[in-house]
Amino acid sequence: MTNSDLDAVAAAVRERIDPDEAERRALADAAAALESRVHDALADLPVDADALQVGSTARGTWLSGDRDIDLFVRFPADLDREELEAYGLEVGHAVLPDGHEEYAEHPYVKGDHDGFDVDLVPCYDVPSASDIRSAVDRTPFHNAYLTERLDDDLAADVRVFKRFLKGIDAYGSDLRTEGFSGYLAELLVVEHGGFEPLLLAAADWNPQVEFDPEDHGTRSFSDPLVVIDPTDPERNVAAVCSAENVARLQHYARDLLSDPRESLFFRPDPPALDPDGVRDHLARRGTSAVAVVFDCPDLVDDQLYPQLKKSLTGVADGLDRRGFDVFRRATFADGDGEAVLFVELSVDERPTVERHEGPPVHVRRHAEGFYDAYEGGDDHYGPFLDGDRYVVEREREFTSATDFLESDALFDVALGKHVESTLSEDGYDVLVGDDVAALADSFGAELGRYFVPRP
Repeated sequence: MTNSDLDAVAAAVRERIDPDEAERRALADAAAALESRVHDALADLPVDADALQVGSTARGTWLSGDRDIDLFVRFPADLDREELEAYGLEVGHAVLPDGHEEYAEHPYVKGDHDGFDVDLVPCYDVPSASDIRSAVDRTPFHNAYLTERLDDDLAADVRVFKRFLKGIDAYGSDLRTEGFSGYLAELLVVEHGGFEPLLLAAADWNPQVEFDPEDHGTRSFSDPLVVIDPTDPERNVAAVCSAENVARLQHYARDLLSDPRESLFFRPDPPALDPDGVRDHLARRGTSAVAVVFDCPDLVDDQLYPQLKKSLTGVADGLDRRGFDVFRRATFADGDGEAVLFVELSVDERPTVERHEGPPVHVRRHAEGFYDAYEGGDDHYGPFLDGDRYVVEREREFTSATDFLESDALFDVALGKHVESTLSEDGYDVLVGDDVAALADSFGAELGRYFVPRP
């Protein structure tokens, strides 16, 4: 590989992702019109405040087709929280009369303007990011920091890096993806001085990897990737980024460097599966799948997916402990419909008896306690000696994965709060073996990704 190979690929990618002049002008006009509306709305309030465009569209790191405009309205730092929320919503609805309210740390208004998706968010105008009163107060400082450091070439490299992250399914700091945020992508490109230097470095990362652009960090972190926020010495910008996504970036950085090609930036998803496709995969693999299917709790994704992942881990651990060897697992959700805890098993049935080992005989107190507990009973085999240990063979509580999943013992595993209440109050279905193929009607794309895995 030569540098020109990667340069040519990056140039070809830019042809596809860089906003053209008409798109840039349309966004600038929309942002200016919105800021004017904000100033008009603020004139009617009894406080001094201003508007600031932030995010990728403010910094020139957005990709063609992105239609997001983020406007922050900065209110005095001594304003009461309830007043900030009330004034913020008043301005939001004045600027976006057809908008609706959403909630992050506090409510804000989201709406449409000339085809652009607009978030109008109130925040406090604090002197530094260390003085924030709410999490969103940091954002103007992020904007100022990067605006000072991003020239046209670095901004172009950020766009290429973002497209690369999207192509490898590692872009997004939501708790479903646990990947790289736009802000993190920008910081990494600035830190390394470009897209190619970043790839070369990432290919050789040995987590834990740490960067502190301002050399001011005051806390230690255990995350695989640590990037100290240059505006806040106590925050790791990469805290949400999973070890898997760090490894994914490393894998594809090496792949792209060894074989530069445009296709990595625009990979299609594996084909969705129909029920016959699911059955074919299970038959080929010789495994058995089980699925717990229930009504999706009414939560936003950043609340829903941590609960689904916790519940999936709890169910898989419960199956493993009972001898139904878990091969792989996944969770799927349709926010308006069903959620699924999907577990693929090496075995879904076990013998009526299970082996239970006691302590070595020479550990007298514990050994005698084990022996006395089982000696003389007629509902088990033993105790007997196997090597230097007492062993009994006792009746297994559940001989099939289905029996366990349909029993009250399911509620003894660690489940997400809202998942547990949904299962207990609304009930759930258990699909086993080929019956899981029915999930393809709603989750064919997800099952396609499951059965055709890639790094």
